[in-house]
Order: sequence, then structure tokens, then C-alpha cells
Amino acid sequence: MAAIYPVILCGGSGTRLWPASRSDQPKQFLKLVGDRSSFQETVLRVKDIPGVAEVVVVTGEAMVGFVAEQTAEIGAWTTILVEPEARDSAPAVAAAAYVERQDPDGVVLMLAADHHISEPEIFEQAALVAARAAEQGLIVTFGVQPTVPATGFGYIRPGAALLDGSVREVAAFVEKPDQATAERYLLEGYLWNSGNFAFKAATLLGEFEAFEPTVAAAAKACAATLELEAGIGRLDRDAFAQAKKISLDYAVMERTQKAAVVPAAFAWSDLGAWDAIWEASTRDGEGNARAGDVDLHGATGVLVRSTGPYVGVIGVSDIVVVVEPDAVLVCHRKDSQAVKTLVDGLKAKGRSIASRRSASPNGTETLVSTDGFDVELRRASAGQSFALPASTVQLLEGVLEMDGDVYAAGAVIPLEAEIQARAIGAATLLVTRPR
Repeated sequence: MAAIYPVILCGGSGTRLWPASRSDQPKQFLKLVGDRSSFQETVLRVKDIPGVAEVVVVTGEAMVGFVAEQTAEIGAWTTILVEPEARDSAPAVAAAAYVERQDPDGVVLMLAADHHISEPEIFEQAALVAARAAEQGLIVTFGVQPTVPATGFGYIRPGAALLDGSVREVAAFVEKPDQATAERYLLEGYLWNSGNFAFKAATLLGEFEAFEPTVAAAAKACAATLELEAGIGRLDRDAFAQAKKISLDYAVMERTQKAAVVPAAFAWSDLGAWDAIWEASTRDGEGNARAGDVDLHGATGVLVRSTGPYVGVIGVSDIVVVVEPDAVLVCHRKDSQAVKTLVDGLKAKGRSIASRRSASPNGTETLVSTDGFDVELRRASAGQSFALPASTVQLLEGVLEMDGDVYAAGAVIPLEAEIQARAIGAATLLVTRPR
């Protein structure tokens, strides 16, 4: 059997899981169900599958630290490929090009980092079936056998049996249905589309060359120039930018003649919203799931999570309460999908709280981190003295004294060396420093 290369796609920010999940700490790195993050569970689920040669993680620059820290926490080694920007299917195809350069016959097991699978042994069986089918030139998606008529997932209509009958043709991919249609799909044997795949790297690249050649060319150019340092490789920005922005489903899966589906019986969730977190969580006899400093009295069917203050919940049913140090969400469980609408509204108002945590009243928050620069938001209380590094400082509000000079809001101050500063009044400043 060919060697297997799990490729874990680790982008996205999980808007529907606000306020816990935001761009500066996305859901795949949060311990939402149990003691490990979904990213850690994904790595553990694949690293010991028979035939696995190398686990590859594809992520953005801002998440490299999370990946390194969380893999070290579970004692796992991965290769990290850093995408210069989010670009739909391009990262997955670049990873396939990397695998093909390593092993022309290698089979890629492409998985999302933010899914929950509670039966890893059943997943392993399905993964091996999919890998064997991929060796034969098929592009195999995992179709999960539905347990309820869910309206939050896309579906797959399976067709005729292929090979030894362990996989089926994909007769159709269908979008998220309404309730009545979902109930019909359940009766007619449709499968949930999990968005996870197995394919030979060479097969996927060949299909992209046929259907979306700019994506294939960009991926191969990235792989050709890639150099790993301490297990981390950064994809070339200029080459990567040449790839058309198009999803794997639209680019290949809905056009290829090689699509197949392996029906899988493991319990699966994409952890897409707070109702899914409640469903996947351990619950007490009253159907309650809790995490953090929480007390419940006379409550049923609730999810309560706090990473900050104590939360008491009394006499309510079927609600979600999520408490972070800077934001609180309360909603009915059935309205969990509407959290995205709330966050979109915050973004429209220019509220940074929609996508990142607020800095502490007196503290530092990294806003942007690139290969060349770090941009930090700093706040200082009146009278506070602190060191500023060699950087460019923009004073957003307040008054600063540095080396005998006084600067008011709006000042832009280039600093060639570290200097001591004192906030005459409460001050907020933007610090841009070279790395």
C-alpha cells in the first residue's frame, strides 16, 4: 500500500462560535469539547494510522505559534506549511504538490482541523478504505451516515458501487437543504458531506491541471521553491498569488469523473455553532453541558461556558451562555446559527471585538505579525512608565513624555533605539517594530 500523508487544513476563525472563537484564537485551537482542541484531536487521530509517513499542517502565519505549541503539548511532530494568504483550494493543492515531490505515489488524507469525531477507530477503518480507493486513482470524500435530518450540512447522493463495493460513485453533491428536504434525504440514504478527502497527490494535481491550471501551476511553483527550516516551510507569496480563488468542490469535485464516496459510520460534527458544541459535549442528567466557574440550578438543556467570571444560571432551558473576559453571548440553542449575523453587525460597526480580544486596560495586544514586522496596540494608565523598543510609534490618544519631549495624540514618533516613556494621561499607542 502507498504511504499516507495526512494534510490538516488549519485556517478559518469559526465566526458562529463567537465570542470564544475569533481571528486571534480560532476554534480549532480552543478546548471546546474535552481536554484537547479539535486540532490536537485531529493530529492524534491520524498520526498512528498504519502507513502514515508524515503529518502535514497547512496554516497561516498568525497560527504557526498555536500549531507548534499544541503539537508539542501532545508530543506530536508535524511539518508546517505556511500559506501567505487565505486562498480557497490553493493551500490544499500546494500541500499535494509538496507530497508529490516527496513521494510521487503518496496518498493524501486531507482533513479539516476543526471537526469532532468521537470514534477514532471507526474513522481509521474508513480512512484506510478511502486510501486504498485513492491508490486506484479515485478522489474519495468521506460521507457520514446521518443520524438526524440536519439542515446545516451539505449532502452527497451515493451512486453505484465501485471497486470491491467499499466505495460508491458520487451521483450528486447537494447544498444544505430545508427541513423537509433533509428528512427526505435521510430516508433516501443520502450522506452528510464532511469535506474530508483522500486522493493520490498526482491525481488531484492532474485534475487541477485539467480544470483550473493556474491553481496547479501556482501549487507546483510553491513546492519547487519550498525550503523547510525546523519543520516549517513558507509558501512563496508571489507564486501563491497566481492561483485562482476557487474551492476544491467547485474546482474539481463537481466536475471530475473520479469522484467517489466512502460511507462512514463514525459520529461526526463540524462543530459549526454552539448547538453543535452542546451536542458533542458530555452532559448531565438534565442535559446540561458546562465548562469553567459555573453553577446551574433548575436548568435543563443548557450550554454554559466561562473563561472569566463566575456564572450562575437558574431556571432556564435550552439556552447558550458563553462568557469571555471582554464579551458575553446569550442565545437560545436553536438560534445558534444567528451568531454569525451578530458578528457581521459588529464588523459593520467597526467593532474590533468581533474579530479579536480586547487588550487589557493596561497591556499589549499584537494586531498583526508578518515576516518583517509586528504591530502592537499598547495601553498605559496615567503616570505609568514603560520601555518602548526601536520602532515607529503612533500615539492614538493621551499624552506621552519621552526623553524630555512631550507628544500629543496624533504624533508619529520614529525610535531608533529603546527608550523609556511615561504616560502623562491614559494613553493608547500603535507600535510597529521590525522583527
